[in-house]
Amino acid sequence: MKHELDYFFHPDGVAILGASEIVGSDGFYILRNVCAGYTGKVYPVNPKYQELLGIPCYPDIESIPDKVECLIYFIPARFILDIIRRSAAKGIKAIIIESAGFAEAGKEGAKLQKDAVELAHSLGIRLWGPNCMGYLDGHTRNVFSFVHSEKWKTMMHPGDVTLIVQSGMLSAGFLMSVLERDTIGISKVCSIGNKCDVNEIDLLEYFVQDDTTGVIGCYLESIVDGKKLLKIAQSTSKPIVILKSGRSEQGKKAALSHTASLAGNTMVVSGAFKQAGIVQVVDLYELIDIVKAFSYIKNYRPDKNKGIAVMTFSGGAGIVTTDLLADYAIPIAQPQEATLQKVQQLFPSWMSASHPLDLWPAIEQNGSEKVYTTVAGALMEDERVDAIIIECFATQHSDPSFWGEIGNMVKQSQKPVLAWAVGEKIIVEQYKKHAEASGIPFFGEIGRCVQIFKALGFHFNKRGSI
Repeated sequence: MKHELDYFFHPDGVAILGASEIVGSDGFYILRNVCAGYTGKVYPVNPKYQELLGIPCYPDIESIPDKVECLIYFIPARFILDIIRRSAAKGIKAIIIESAGFAEAGKEGAKLQKDAVELAHSLGIRLWGPNCMGYLDGHTRNVFSFVHSEKWKTMMHPGDVTLIVQSGMLSAGFLMSVLERDTIGISKVCSIGNKCDVNEIDLLEYFVQDDTTGVIGCYLESIVDGKKLLKIAQSTSKPIVILKSGRSEQGKKAALSHTASLAGNTMVVSGAFKQAGIVQVVDLYELIDIVKAFSYIKNYRPDKNKGIAVMTFSGGAGIVTTDLLADYAIPIAQPQEATLQKVQQLFPSWMSASHPLDLWPAIEQNGSEKVYTTVAGALMEDERVDAIIIECFATQHSDPSFWGEIGNMVKQSQKPVLAWAVGEKIIVEQYKKHAEASGIPFFGEIGRCVQIFKALGFHFNKRGSI
C-alpha cells in the first residue's frame, strides 16, 4: 500500500491544471518541467487548447481518460473548492497548489485555505502548498515545479541531500544557487509555502525513512508541532540542519505576512534544537555548506584528547584558523614529534616545522603535489590528529589531481578533511572539482571550515552546543 506522500513523489499519472503554451508563463514551465523528467503519463488541462507540447490537452479533469493520482494546480485560488470536489470524483489523491492568494493574502484567503483543507481531508485528498514551488527529485527526475531554468537537466545530480523550504521563489533561487555553486547530490528539494496540509513534520517523518535521503536541511518560518519535530530529530541518526527565520520581532512580522506563519519564541526554539541534536544555522549559504559537509562526511567522533590539524600555505591563514578554532572551543592538534620530523624533511634548512604547518617554504622547494600528499599522509597516521583542514594557494603551476591521492588516504584513515583555497577563480574551481571528486568537500572561507567541524561534532556526539 502506498504511503500517502507517495501520491506526490511517485504518482501514477499527473494532471496539470493551468498548463499553457505561452513561453514565459508559469503554466508553460510547469508543463515543460514535468514532461522533461516524469516518466509516467502527463495530462495538461486547459479548455483553450487541444494539444500542448505535442500531447493531448483536456478541457477539464473529467475528460482525462486514464487514472490520475496527482494534480498540479496553477489557476486562481477561487476555484480550489470546486476542483477538490472534482478531483475526488476522479480518484486524485494529491494536489500541489502552486498558486498564491490564500492565507498569505488576508482574511478571505485564510478562510478559503481553511475550507480547502477541511474539504480535502473529508474526501481523502492531501494538499501541498499553496503559494509554493512544488518539488524536485534528483533520483526520479520529477520536477513538479514552475522553476524557469532548465539547468536542472544537466546540473541536478542524484545524491542524499533533501531540502525543505518554506518559500516558493526562495527555494527556486536557492536550488539554482546550490546547483551552480556546489557539487551537491540532490535527493529532493521541497517548497511547501503556506503548508496548509502537508508540512515539515509530514516530510521529516517521510524522509527519515527514505533510503535516498542522508541529510535534511530546512528553511522554516514556523514550526507546526515543536514536540513532534524534536521527537523525530531524536529518533534518527540522519543530520537535520535548520535555518529558522523570524528570530527578530521584525522578522516575525515579515514571516506572518509572507506565509501566514507564527514564528515562535527564539530562545526556546534554539534551546530545544540543541537538546534534540538539530544543527541550527543563521543564513542560507551556511545551510548549504553544512548539509554539503554532512553529505560527504558520514562518521566523525571528535576526541577531546586529539584535535584539528592545519595544513596551510600561509602563516597568517594558520593564525586565523587557530583563533577561530579557539573561538569555537575546538582543540587544535599537537602532532607527534615523529610527524614533525617527517614534515621537516620537506623544509629548507633554515625553517623548523611547527604546527599549524606553514608549508609554503616546503612548496617552493618541492612543489604542491609532493608537499600536500606527504604532509597529509603523515597527519593521517598521527594518533593525535582527529581531522584536518587543508588550505591551498591554487596555482596553475601545480596539478590538482593530487587531491585524488589525499582522497584515498581519507578513505583509509576515516579522518575527515575539509579544504579551502585562494587564487585565480578558474584555478580554485579546478582544485575544488578535483577535491570533491575525491570525497573532500571544499569551502569558500576558513571560518566555514571551522563552523562545519563544530556542527559535525555536535551532531555525531548528539550533545554540546553550536
